[in-house]
This record gives sequence, C-alpha cells and structure tokens, in this order.
Amino acid sequence: MRERRTWRCTKTVDASYILVDTEVAPEVFVKVVEAKRLLASGKYKTTNEALARAKISRSAFYKYKNHVYACGELGQERIITLAFVLDDVAGVLSEMLGIMAAHGTNILTINQNISVNNIANMTITLRMNDMDTGLAGLLDSLKAIRGVNRAEILAMN
Repeated sequence: MRERRTWRCTKTVDASYILVDTEVAPEVFVKVVEAKRLLASGKYKTTNEALARAKISRSAFYKYKNHVYACGELGQERIITLAFVLDDVAGVLSEMLGIMAAHGTNILTINQNISVNNIANMTITLRMNDMDTGLAGLLDSLKAIRGVNRAEILAMN
C-alpha cells in the first residue's frame, strides 16, 4: 500500500503554485528537479554533465528550471534572486524598492552594473518569508514600472 502523505502550504506559497506527487508528475519535471539537485551538489563540473546524468535535454531543463521545484525548495526560508534590465533614468530603483517593501519582502543584496548605452543590468536578492502577496503579483508590479525593461527570476531557494 502506498504511503499517505500530508502536505502543508504556508502563506508564502503563491496561489498559483500546486504540489504534485512524483507518481503522477510528468517525467520531465522530476528530471528537472534531479538535475537541479545534481548541480547544487557541486559534483559535476558543467551543467551538461549534470543534465546527462539526469537524462534531460538542455532545452527541457532551461524551459522548466525556474518553474519546477522540490518541496524543500519552497520551505520556510524563501530567498529569491531577481534579474533586471533597466533604463538608466532617475527614480527607477527607488520605485522598485518601494514596491518590494509594500509586498513585504526583505532586501538582502543589490548589485547594479554601470549602465552601457543607458541600459543597466541589476540583480536583487530578497527574503520572502513575510511576503503577503504572491510572487507573480510582485513581478507584475515590478515589470509595470516605467524604465524596467525586463524582470525575471534568476534563482530561488
């Protein structure tokens, strides 16, 4: 008889997230999680080596890597790194920080490169434990700011 599992979702889990038992999950999702585990272990020198071990293509891995997580990856301590491409105009970062604060995030690091051709790349790492809205809502709010050309999840743990 199959073991009965009990799952608990916390307020930090966005309503757009679901938990799926690996027994019924598409095989590609299980392989993505395995590849991410192998990469995090440090045992493989290249991404290609880890993907070969997990028996998953690069295209499938990169298609799903920011959308499929093991349950432990969405635990109590949620830290996320967001990557941005910004226009070099006054006030963009200030407005972004205000939105992040309004969503209940705690900013851990900000790394902004010098702008080239009036475009700047930036990463911001956030702690999302006290976030009172969903991640999708936060990203939508940030993307709506004039001067934010791109906003995407770079890493999440």
